[in-house]
Amino acid sequence: MAGDVKKVVLAYSGGLDTSVILKWLETAYGAEVVTFTADLGQGEELEPARAKAEMLGVKEIFIEDLREEFVRDFVFPMFRANALYEGLYLLGTSIARPLIAKRQIEIARAVGADAVAHGATGKGNDQVRFELSYYALNPEIRVVAPWREWDLAGRAELIAFAEKHQIPIAKDKRGEAPFSVDANLLHISAEGKALEDPAEEAGEFVYSRTVRPEDAPDTPAYVEVDFEGGDPVAVDGETLSPAALLTRLNELGGAHGVGRLDLVEGRFVGMKSRGIYETPGGTLLIAAHRGIESITLDRGAMHLKDELMPRYAELIYNGFWFSPEREMLQAAIDHSQAHVTGRVRLKLYKGSVTVVGRTSPKSLYSLEHVTFEEDSVYDQRDAQGFIRLNALRLRLLHRQKG
Repeated sequence: MAGDVKKVVLAYSGGLDTSVILKWLETAYGAEVVTFTADLGQGEELEPARAKAEMLGVKEIFIEDLREEFVRDFVFPMFRANALYEGLYLLGTSIARPLIAKRQIEIARAVGADAVAHGATGKGNDQVRFELSYYALNPEIRVVAPWREWDLAGRAELIAFAEKHQIPIAKDKRGEAPFSVDANLLHISAEGKALEDPAEEAGEFVYSRTVRPEDAPDTPAYVEVDFEGGDPVAVDGETLSPAALLTRLNELGGAHGVGRLDLVEGRFVGMKSRGIYETPGGTLLIAAHRGIESITLDRGAMHLKDELMPRYAELIYNGFWFSPEREMLQAAIDHSQAHVTGRVRLKLYKGSVTVVGRTSPKSLYSLEHVTFEEDSVYDQRDAQGFIRLNALRLRLLHRQKG
């Protein structure tokens, strides 16, 4: 093991786990470590990560604001598909991993590193997502996954290792955390430990981005979202950048308790796990997107999209963002979005979001065709032959059974 890695780019948060990994890479491999910390909108101050890396002797430190790229090139393409894993999960953690992996590979190339490393455990999905992305972008890269290699079995061993190597540990990090958290601009998730029993309702202390729906305002709020070519571009008439737009929707949804999800999901590695997710802006966004598609997409295109969506969502969840099949599906989805342009009005009230209005210059909705009043464009007698032709095979089948 030692000696076969000379320089490694580590996905580094500055927390206990990745700080221990940093020092372990130096001691176990004798490798020079380059740290990379991505700002994906997790809401944490990142400069302490730089200070800690410097204190630990790291010479090359990368801290990058990737919020706009994250929303523009990863979140928005995914939302064009209305992607939901197992019918419910908006894939907040899943969609962040390929971007982190992409930048790690780019940094490794720039600094001449021969390896990359991550802090994902051997039980979860993230190890798969990171490593499939690494290999898709650089088939020759060496990947180090410490949790699958070292003999540090738990938190006590991590703390002992940190103390031995003089790695500072914040007082509030010495105790066992009640659950693990992952956050970015799209969502925040909580899982493990206190949340592992799926029969027990999660306590209110778990939630941080949404008010308790019962405590949300007693008066509904109305929000308008403008779309161009399938992507949101404005909120309440104000044009915003992708990251700023999602931030605004997070604030609006969170204030009304929108976007909570308690889910037991099937991990790619085989087990089921329970997670608590908060995705306020994403919940507003998917409702609005489906609302504008309802008047701008042809029925055949919309139904085919809905058939493709579970496969597309599964690819993202399982870590295949950089696969040819995801790119093929993306091309079909993006082609469908050419006329998905217009404005959607949402009503937010105590944890719910409802589409209450939609307009578009590309609308396929024709009032003169659907009205219950007298019209001159639709001959109702035409329906008789339409029904008889569609019933023909059913009538023949009945005769066969008789």
